[in-house]
Amino acid sequence: MPMPTLRRVLTAASAAVGALALGLTATPAQATATLDYAALGDSYSAASGVLPVDVTSPLCLRSTANYPHVIAARTAARLTDVTCGAAQTKDFTEAQYPGTAPQTDALTEDTDLVTLTIGGNDNGTFINAVTACGTAGVLSGGKGSPCKDRYGTSFDDEIDATTYPALKSALRSVRAKAPHARVAVLGYPWITPATADPSCFVRLPVATGDVPYLHALQAHLNAVVQRAAEETGATYVDFAEASTGHDACRPVGTRWIEPLLFGQNIVPVHPNALGEQRMAERTLGVLGLG
Repeated sequence: MPMPTLRRVLTAASAAVGALALGLTATPAQATATLDYAALGDSYSAASGVLPVDVTSPLCLRSTANYPHVIAARTAARLTDVTCGAAQTKDFTEAQYPGTAPQTDALTEDTDLVTLTIGGNDNGTFINAVTACGTAGVLSGGKGSPCKDRYGTSFDDEIDATTYPALKSALRSVRAKAPHARVAVLGYPWITPATADPSCFVRLPVATGDVPYLHALQAHLNAVVQRAAEETGATYVDFAEASTGHDACRPVGTRWIEPLLFGQNIVPVHPNALGEQRMAERTLGVLGLG
C-alpha cells in the first residue's frame, strides 16, 4: 500500500477509535446523572409520628424514614424534603409556620422529580371526619351509622367545592416552579376497611355503619386528587388496590396505617414505617425508577 494511502487509513482508524471512546465515556455519565428530587406535602409525606425525627424542622414532625427518604436512597437522588405535618394546599405558596418557607420555594427549573401527598387537611377533612365518627361511634356503642346520619354528604360537598379547585391551583404552582420535573401525586392508603371489623372497634371506635361511610369518603378524596393530578399533567400513584388489607384494623406488621387508639406511633391514623416504605416502593414502580 502506498504511504499516503496507509497514512489516510491510519488517520481514519484513529478518528473512529476516538469517537468510540467518547461515546463509551459519555453514555455512563448520562445514565448516572443525579436526580434533583423535591418532596412536598402533608403528614402522610412527612411520616409524622415515625422515628427518627428530622430535627431540622421540629414543627413539621417530619421523619427521616418517610417515603421521600426511601425513594432518594433507592435512586441516589439529591433530596430536598420540605414535607410538613398538617400542610394544606395553601402552604405550597404561603408560609405554613413563621420561618417556614412556602413549599414550592424548594423547586427550581432544574428539579427533575417532585412527589407529594396533599388535600387531606383542606377543610379538616381527615381530622374532622375521623374525630366526628370516632366520637359518634363511642356514644352509640358502635351501633348504626350515627356519623353518616348527622353529616351526610357535607364532607364530600366540601371536597368538591373547595378541595378540588385548591388542588388544581397547588399543582399548577408546582408546574410553574418546576416546568421540567416529573410530578407524582400520591393517593392516600386506606385508613379503614371497606366493611366493619367488630374486633377493631377498641382501636378504631367507628360505628358499624360508619366504617363504609369513611371508606367511601376517602375514596372520593382520592378520586378528586387523581382528577386534579391528571388535569395538570402529573402522574397519580393509586393505592386503592395496593393498600387493601393494610388498613388500621390490621395487626402490626401488616397494617400501613396506625389506628386511632393503642397504635405504635405518637401520631395516630397515619402511616407507620412499613406504610411509608410501601408507599415509596409503589411510587418507584409507577415511575419506573429504582
